[in-house]
Amino acid sequence: MDTRVETRRFTLSDAVRGSRLDHVVAGLIPGISRSRLQQWIRSGQVRFGGAVVIKPGLLLLEGGALEVDVELETVVPPAPVAAADLVVVHADRHIVVVDKPAGLLTHRNSARSEPGLADLVVERLGSMGDLGDPLRPGIAHRIDRETSGLLVLGRTDEALRALKDQFRARTVEKTYTALVHGSPRFDTDWIESWLGRSENVRDRIGTLPEGEGRFASTYYETRERFDKYALIAVFPKTGRTHQIRVHMTAAGMPLVGDVLYKPRGRTLPKPPPEAPVMTRHALHAAALTFTHPATGERVSFTAPLAADMDELVQWLRAHAPAQD
Repeated sequence: MDTRVETRRFTLSDAVRGSRLDHVVAGLIPGISRSRLQQWIRSGQVRFGGAVVIKPGLLLLEGGALEVDVELETVVPPAPVAAADLVVVHADRHIVVVDKPAGLLTHRNSARSEPGLADLVVERLGSMGDLGDPLRPGIAHRIDRETSGLLVLGRTDEALRALKDQFRARTVEKTYTALVHGSPRFDTDWIESWLGRSENVRDRIGTLPEGEGRFASTYYETRERFDKYALIAVFPKTGRTHQIRVHMTAAGMPLVGDVLYKPRGRTLPKPPPEAPVMTRHALHAAALTFTHPATGERVSFTAPLAADMDELVQWLRAHAPAQD
């Protein structure tokens, strides 16, 4: 993983009077350990009122402008995927189902941005429906860059529109496989909350009070338990950004390898040095069931667990069985 630095700016009110600096910073930047925050302060990465502050225990006497140089770990994308190497699970005149590798965008974000899976599908199979959006040919839904697994694309505008309607109506059945920290309290459970963008971290989604943001619903089933880890099947009933990652973290089971959604105030155990390393969050879109836009038949597709996740799961089975 690489590390990049992002400066975040806050305006503190006088309500912070009498609070320790490191406690205030910890409240503003969730998911970072207290020891790491203190290290940032001691190394001069925190400024209050325009002046560098190097004492984590400094008591604030008033509000003011706070700046924090936050170190973010970013996953290094794998080598570019060639169109010829793309795994096409199914293709007919109306739809294409592909198994997206981790590290690949679903589609371009702008005309000059890096190519995404949609571009590779066009290169491999020809034009797709785009409903007037040439940057997203065929794209009916998306999964995160680091998430591997199934995507269905529409080859015509009619097929694409029908697929989008199904996702909007929540009639598409989606199954994900996730490797998480901890041991689920229940074998099966529902997680429901309201989600929205974090005010402090632009790329992060957070839980909000009831009625704010957008409602999200997730059901999961525990498939295997290991020592300090678990393999679960996740069935999102809504399709919110980062929904599974946020809900699993909120339930005390953050995804292995997820550097954005680390639980606040909790140090996650690291696998032994000899264990396979996950360089991304351990989430795989394993199955899709939907109505074929041309035939009207209910169809299902599956994709085997991505190689990096499978390697770690196999290692856990052999070396970290669940403790009685």
